[in-house]
Amino acid sequence: MMEKLLEDRFSIIAMDMPFHGQTNWQEGLLFPAADLVEIINRIKPAGKPFHLLGYSMGGRVALRLLQIIPEQIKKAVVVAPDGLHKNKWQWLSTRTKLGNRLFAYTMRKPFWMFRFMDISTWLGLFNKSIFKFAHYYLDDAAQRLSLYQRWTTMREFRPDLNLLRKSIRTNKIPVRMLFGKHDRVILAKHGIRFSRQAGNSVEVKEIEAGHILLKEKYAPLIAQLLVE
Repeated sequence: MMEKLLEDRFSIIAMDMPFHGQTNWQEGLLFPAADLVEIINRIKPAGKPFHLLGYSMGGRVALRLLQIIPEQIKKAVVVAPDGLHKNKWQWLSTRTKLGNRLFAYTMRKPFWMFRFMDISTWLGLFNKSIFKFAHYYLDDAAQRLSLYQRWTTMREFRPDLNLLRKSIRTNKIPVRMLFGKHDRVILAKHGIRFSRQAGNSVEVKEIEAGHILLKEKYAPLIAQLLVE
């Protein structure tokens, strides 16, 4: 989608994370952030800074890299990025043994979770958009297994927001954040709050869209954020 818009300016390297795309992951349910840094350093020319582009969970990966190797990053664009606020449920399900066991059980036998979602939605405690989004990804057993594997394996890729802000300010890295105004999964308010605390290097843009921003019609805007 982005190749035609960026091929004259960049060499594009699009990496599939564990349990994503064509990656045949055989290393267990943990991908250390240090291993990704090592892979990047093997791929890119030595001593040459690079641009980062990440969407959703990929945005969270990008933010983590911004925190730990800011000296290597020239600019970052994150699209509907996860990781800008503390998700207690995600922390519980991936960073604690008991929570991870419950997560695994729920992905095998999700009846209680769906029942809880039904009741919460009926009571107005659960956003209907989130309800539909959750069912879209969790109704299928294979999708549930993938979600468990991805969340668990990528658990190290959660930035420390205080250290991230310090890295951006110290290294003066331009960071552009793109959100959909109607996104009920990743809220723009988290990006706006972060930008106010991080200084002038971080800019936030909202457009009339939902969460799915990797579409052909949004590609020119994403490309513009990278090159401007």
